[in-house]
Amino acid sequence: MTFGQAIEQMKLGDRVQRQGWNGKGMHIFIEDKFTALIRMSGRTIEREYEPVICMYTAQGKTQPGWLPSQADILAEDWSIVE
Repeated sequence: MTFGQAIEQMKLGDRVQRQGWNGKGMHIFIEDKFTALIRMSGRTIEREYEPVICMYTAQGKTQPGWLPSQADILAEDWSIVE
């Protein structure tokens, strides 16, 4: 599928990946409610963010704020993670 179709699938709650990615388990998804605890000047503040595309990395970590490369945008090897 195309990147546009992948975005639509993420909006439905699916996780998507590229066949061209070589990292095991890598995929992206939309985090609808992103909350973070931030330490500032010795105190902890909770911040709520707008929806964001996150990547689950090959290292098993979630990286918020993923941005596609031009290759990702033009690729047609996107698929839904089963």
